[in-house]
Amino acid sequence: MNDANAADKPSLLLVDDDVTFCQVLSAALERRGFTVHVAHSVSQGLTAAEADPPEYAVVDLKMPGPSGLELVKKLKELDAHTRIVVLTGYASIATAVEAIKLGAIHYLAKPADADEIVAAFQRDSGNATVAVETKPLPLSRLEWEHIQKVLTECGGNISETARRLGMHRRTLQRKLAKRPARA
Repeated sequence: MNDANAADKPSLLLVDDDVTFCQVLSAALERRGFTVHVAHSVSQGLTAAEADPPEYAVVDLKMPGPSGLELVKKLKELDAHTRIVVLTGYASIATAVEAIKLGAIHYLAKPADADEIVAAFQRDSGNATVAVETKPLPLSRLEWEHIQKVLTECGGNISETARRLGMHRRTLQRKLAKRPARA
């Protein structure tokens, strides 16, 4: 591909610690007209963004080291117009709300495909016609949501979160390592 074609395509920063997922999603997004730069950590993503602020970004929430929420905040500080979609296999209301507050335009639970991500980039507002779930959440999911809310309030500090929840830090770490039951 020549440089003139690359310059015409919108730039997209893909940050996820799953190398295989990045290879597959990167190829799919390139087929949909993006110039994709891949990073596998928050620090790599920040370095890439500082060198060339992207028009779009797809950021995984949970990676080794700092949370993807840190990167969302820093990307918005670099360029307030960057359109960011947060992906996670650990979806919770607390982290979704926090991602949106920090400047993400959408929050998708994994597995999300390239078409869902591209559609999310085009969204400018919510959908008032989305179905409202009438079935209550399972107790395990409610517990997960509450833990995520307190963890967010504690800035990701496990020890402080455990203290506030009145549980042992290792117990909290075990609960965080498990995926919650789907609603």
